[in-house]
Amino acid sequence: MLQAERNIYGGMMIDPALLPEEDEALLRELDHSLTLWQAGDASLAWLTLPASRHALLSPLLVRGFEFHNCTREEVTLVKRIKPRAFVPSTASHYVGAGGVVINDKNQLLVITEKAHTVKHYKLPGGLLDVGEDLTAGVAREVWEETGIKAEFESVACFRHTHGYQFGKSDFYFVCRLRPLSEEITADPGEIHEALWMDVDEYLASPDTHIFNRTIVEAALQGSPFYKSEGVNYSFHLKELEVFLPSREINRSYRP
Repeated sequence: MLQAERNIYGGMMIDPALLPEEDEALLRELDHSLTLWQAGDASLAWLTLPASRHALLSPLLVRGFEFHNCTREEVTLVKRIKPRAFVPSTASHYVGAGGVVINDKNQLLVITEKAHTVKHYKLPGGLLDVGEDLTAGVAREVWEETGIKAEFESVACFRHTHGYQFGKSDFYFVCRLRPLSEEITADPGEIHEALWMDVDEYLASPDTHIFNRTIVEAALQGSPFYKSEGVNYSFHLKELEVFLPSREINRSYRP
């Protein structure tokens, strides 16, 4: 029988580290396991395979497994043990962040990208990496694109849109950051120009898109959300970031 752990939704999560090395043995143990799970109250079976074991895909599909999600290194399949069992969808959104970085001279850090055919001043930013905190991700993106070290201060606003890459939706968070350095070193592969620009000049520039003008104004005049420490949402979430509209709010919460 395959080693598996039942998750909170009734799905059997087969341990990928303990799979038999021989494909025939894996399929034999899988069939036996499915029979036992079906006799019980399990609703789903989840199996993650490394790309090197691609020969198993065809016999798994014949057994009723379906593709669920994949990376470059592995693919995860799911099988309904109960015909009407609910299968949670794969990730539906990208998450990105842009930095409103203003120095002591009231200058805003802005960039233009090589990909744009029309001059367009925008904020440094980009997509977060898997498992990366928002606070760390936005600071990393600012540094990679401009060479400016910056410290997260608050979330100013966010944008939600659909039809992004591969049909996914997209969250984009706009954050205030405090610069820790001044000398710009633009990423030569992606950035055409990076510079400090007077905030009023940026807001009045015809090369500033209305969206970027609006989010910078929100960062300057709105009600920011600060990162709160010590907030515990739930026992099964090991790491989380919570942003609240006041530095003074610092409480634990359990639903």
